[in-house]
Amino acid sequence: MQKTKIENPDKTVRLLFEDEASFGRINKSKCCWCNNKFRPCVPCHHIREYRYAFGAVEPTGERFFLVMPNCNTNNMSIFLKELSKTYSEDIMILVCDGAAWHKSKNLEISGNIIITHIPPYTPEMNPIEQIWKQIRQMGFGNKIFRTLKAVVDRLCDTINLLTDELVKSITLREWIYSIT
Repeated sequence: MQKTKIENPDKTVRLLFEDEASFGRINKSKCCWCNNKFRPCVPCHHIREYRYAFGAVEPTGERFFLVMPNCNTNNMSIFLKELSKTYSEDIMILVCDGAAWHKSKNLEISGNIIITHIPPYTPEMNPIEQIWKQIRQMGFGNKIFRTLKAVVDRLCDTINLLTDELVKSITLREWIYSIT
């Protein structure tokens, strides 16, 4: 665990949950409604092109996302740098899973970020997992995309539809509320 001395106790301390998710041109068919006399036709792609959304959410509804070309230590360092700039006046406790790029010795962690990890194989402890499900439901069900740029555009548009209230309703857990 990373040890950090908090130099100014008057700073706001934020508890954020971080994760990454892939979005691409391979789609999975979803249930849909249609007239009972017709069988729905759902298009499908099998093109292996992806972009990755890095995200951090706070159970208050605050959120921060970046779309990156892949998941690795370098892109995680970029994400942390931008997150640090966005909340430069705050101390952030960032809860991550055990991905290799979250624990890399080459990871560049800004001074106002403290990283901690959830136990292995416990995605239910990371509320941002449900945010990815919400984004897929809102913007990606039964859709095909002609280009990777179209995927990224849809991803960004869908992320921008997330409201503080929606993020809070998805991410706030009783056990989180009791420790804050």
